Amino acid sequence: MATLPNALPKLAADPSGGTLGLELPSGTLVDATAEGPWHEPLLWCSDGPAAPGDWLRLSAARRTAGLHPVLISAIDDENDPDGADGASGEGPAGWQLDPGATTYPGDHDPEEVLADYWEEYAADELSAADPDRPGRERVEEVFGPRSPFADTVAPFGPVWPGLAPAGPGSADPDARAAAVADSLTGPDSWLEAPRAALVPARRSADVPAALGWSGPVNQEDDVARLCAVLRSWEDRFGIRVVALTAVQLVLSVAAPPATAEAAEAVAAEHFAFCPDVVVHGDHNTLREYAAREVLGRHVWSFWWD
Repeated sequence: MATLPNALPKLAADPSGGTLGLELPSGTLVDATAEGPWHEPLLWCSDGPAAPGDWLRLSAARRTAGLHPVLISAIDDENDPDGADGASGEGPAGWQLDPGATTYPGDHDPEEVLADYWEEYAADELSAADPDRPGRERVEEVFGPRSPFADTVAPFGPVWPGLAPAGPGSADPDARAAAVADSLTGPDSWLEAPRAALVPARRSADVPAALGWSGPVNQEDDVARLCAVLRSWEDRFGIRVVALTAVQLVLSVAAPPATAEAAEAVAAEHFAFCPDVVVHGDHNTLREYAAREVLGRHVWSFWWD
């Protein structure tokens, strides 16, 4: 895999980014990884909080320097600001970034990745719904006699249903990303203390892999496999990686599915990509999740337990 030129080292001598055609606020270059310093900066992160309009201003860096804007939230749990459960007020410098363990997203087939995940997780759910399954008593003790597992993956079964069709419309993905980013930096945002960041990557979908982001490590050691799926979503639904915390990924969606059937097909991909959003989220079944979190929604959010 050819390595792209990294424009971030230029910011060491030119913190304002003037030579890159930028006007950056005060910020910090981050090269900290789980194994120690990386050989070059992994990202630039603003020292102060992000504000509405920052995404749009920073998006110029993508064209001039191959740097993609993303919001970074330093705190992952508002009830745990000191990081007792893995969150870190230090921001990305305190995350377990591991770019050395990450492959290239383009080397993975997104449908094969999703099919592998689906066959594993759907089988788990269908097995949990079996009344003769060992440990069934414990499932019912926790979830009640009508366990939500029974219908988790309906209307689909143990066989991977295939990729969903592309979303409708011709909305500008970058304009949608800017709007979503602004909503996450306003006073009513649910994202804790976001800061603006720039990451060198081929495309927005590759940002987690470029960082060696370890948010999904309990599910997948190589985040590039998930980025292969993000590339496919970028092509079919106009997604952009808008925000990252230590364990959460937030996407803007320019062309979300517009029918219940299409939304359920996309929800199947979400379940394979991150089963926690269905199994441990606010919705007990894939159908409920599709109706409330996918159909016509311009923000998709994922988190890994």
